[in-house]
Amino acid sequence: MKKYLLSIFTMIVPIITFAQDSTAEKFDAVFKKYTGWFVEGIFAEIPFTDDIQIPWVLFVLVGGALFFTIYFKFINITGFKTAVKVVQGKYEDIEKHGVDKLYGDQTPGGNVFETIKDDGVDGEVSHFQALTAALSATVGLGNIAGVAVALSIGGPGATFWMIVAGLLGMASKFAECTLGVKYRDVGEDGTVYGGPMYYLSKGLKEKGAGGVGKVLAAIFAIFVIGGSFGGGNMFQANQAAAQFTKLFGLTGDNAGMYFGIVMAALVAVVIIGGIKRIASVTEKVVPFMAGIYVLAALIILFANFTLIDDAFALIFEGAFSGLGIAGGLIGVMIQGVRRGAFSNEAGVGSAAIAHSAVRTKYPASEGIVALLEPFVDTVVICTMTALVIIITNFGGDSSAISGTFMQYGVEVKEGVEITATAFDTVIPHFSIVLTIAVILFAFSTMISWSYYGMQGWAYLFGKGKITDLIYKILFLFFVVVGASISLGAVIDFSDAMIFAMVVPNIIGVVMLSPLIRKELKKYMNAINKKEDALEDGATDLVDEM
Repeated sequence: MKKYLLSIFTMIVPIITFAQDSTAEKFDAVFKKYTGWFVEGIFAEIPFTDDIQIPWVLFVLVGGALFFTIYFKFINITGFKTAVKVVQGKYEDIEKHGVDKLYGDQTPGGNVFETIKDDGVDGEVSHFQALTAALSATVGLGNIAGVAVALSIGGPGATFWMIVAGLLGMASKFAECTLGVKYRDVGEDGTVYGGPMYYLSKGLKEKGAGGVGKVLAAIFAIFVIGGSFGGGNMFQANQAAAQFTKLFGLTGDNAGMYFGIVMAALVAVVIIGGIKRIASVTEKVVPFMAGIYVLAALIILFANFTLIDDAFALIFEGAFSGLGIAGGLIGVMIQGVRRGAFSNEAGVGSAAIAHSAVRTKYPASEGIVALLEPFVDTVVICTMTALVIIITNFGGDSSAISGTFMQYGVEVKEGVEITATAFDTVIPHFSIVLTIAVILFAFSTMISWSYYGMQGWAYLFGKGKITDLIYKILFLFFVVVGASISLGAVIDFSDAMIFAMVVPNIIGVVMLSPLIRKELKKYMNAINKKEDALEDGATDLVDEM
């Protein structure tokens, strides 16, 4: 394997060196010519007024989230406490063996439930590992840079609608991740293959729409592969390389390429091991980097605790008035909802791929765990970033739209720099730590998206070591490409592919919603049965059978 990787990198160097010349600009122009129609189509905006235009894909994302929230009786709120318990392992016994085996009744003349053969449980990772693997793909540059951009356009009020989008997105994540576990495939070696490709094809077939399901699944697989190479790979590598070279003052045309080669080597070490190794890395990296970031935000908020109420006042005032921002109330709402929805990827279907690898007999158990993802990503981390920027940007007048380092209503291009400036005002030189965080966020996002793309690849081209290796080689190649050249139209196309995943996914999940509700009822009944049995004095079986 090491010999193969060395050969790959040897071939990549001259290719990338050539691409860094003006040829890259020519390629970008040609690429835009032939793919521009797709990008424009996915991100096409529906004009409501001269100032207000809303991307149609946003309607699909938010509309789906609203439907799931109502249909599942506000599972994003009622299921929160249960989700925390599941992640803590409170119900691990019934998820492994089944509630009837552990807490069922012994009937005379029948099998004693303790002696019934244990068929085991499919899956490769724990609930916590699946959650962190999925979070590592969403928690990243959007939380650091994207929030700053949203505030610069929509003002403080965008934060409120960002939170709303996060709360609604919890229901979407619950729905799609329940299906991910329900319809996953498990290979003879225990490897799990799951995600929208499988629940679209298998689930819709059960409803008599097999032909439609196959088409939607194939379309989704194509989009997820393209998205993994672009937004989940090249964009991450490009931004990480830019921050790294800027921090250390590295210059020269090849600086990005060398950084990309090192990053590709590190990514290779992780992704070669599959989802188990990816999960083992993300369960350490994600809590660590998110913890450092949140801790720094809390330090700033504590140091300025007298301004927190002013910040929330500005958020609520701006959320319903617009505070002079272009587009007014609707403009602020669009920016907040767009950032929230795009940040947590609820409804995109990508997270269902990571969550499908969990060890459980009850699909809804992982759906409930998944609803924590938008809460952590958007409601917690994005909101903290927004509060830090708003508070440190007050200057001498907490009610002013113009601030000390950013004027609301004037779009910024470098969101990371704005966030770094905000943190530096209280924690000197924290921008260095933030740069490291950007690199770690980019790294974790890449390894998770490599798994997403590989699942789509396996669905289209077959499952096996050779097909897996081909995909991984291509993915590592694009890491170096992304770090080395200006992406331009390439990343626009890649981002469009990620959000194009929304269409086949939402269609399928809405159609399969009745089945999701049955799975939820089944799991909640199992929890209630366990708790009733424990209250009656029943004793758990030993977990290792």
